[in-house]
Amino acid sequence: MNVLMQKRIGFRRNIYLHWMDAAAAYCAESTDPVELRARLEPIVGERIKSAENRAYAITILLNIWAVSAEAHPRLQSDAVTLFAHTTEIADRLWLHYGMTLLAYDFFRLGVIAVGQLGLYDDVITPKAVKRKLAAEMGQLGGLEKATERVLFSLRNWGVLAETDQRSVYRPLRRHFSASSVELEAWLLASALSAHPAEELPSADLARLPELFPFRFAITLDDLRRSDRFMVHRQGMGWDLVRLAEGAC
Repeated sequence: MNVLMQKRIGFRRNIYLHWMDAAAAYCAESTDPVELRARLEPIVGERIKSAENRAYAITILLNIWAVSAEAHPRLQSDAVTLFAHTTEIADRLWLHYGMTLLAYDFFRLGVIAVGQLGLYDDVITPKAVKRKLAAEMGQLGGLEKATERVLFSLRNWGVLAETDQRSVYRPLRRHFSASSVELEAWLLASALSAHPAEELPSADLARLPELFPFRFAITLDDLRRSDRFMVHRQGMGWDLVRLAEGAC
């Protein structure tokens, strides 16, 4: 596998929600990667005894919540601030999810697959998600295991619900609300930043398949007022949204 594809896979460990909470909280207190890694060691070590596997899991956490500042300085800084000032568990999920979209393209493709499959059925299976990702990315070594890691993490985060059938899960579509329009705008900006298109129709932005767990109340006027976006009218009455300069 070439280096680019290896990077695209990346998400190779189960990531627990309380690990993400810890990583976000520590990033609010320090930017020193050595200190952050040392503080995460005992938390991740409760689940992972292998030093090599533990180091890999911590690297994923740091890529999501710390290293992301290199490519997305404003989004990362705002996420850290929003996290530090929220007590709502649901709000934290919005932040973790958006930061992971930014850090791992494979995660983004995985949740797109889940979101698209969930449009046609109330439940999804790992087999169906793997098949969809293989069609998108090709038969890459490690794809099946990485898909399982993404799906485990989504279950642990409460985004996929168990059913009475083994290895059959129910995506919680439009299930999570945010406590503020500011948080909704942040997640939309993160999703748009991770998206390959530079701009999208406003009606499509909140309906992106990768955002399937979230219920948005944000309006077009809210987008126009936000300094994160530029909204312009195109022919046929379409309003297109792109990121404002310095928004990410």
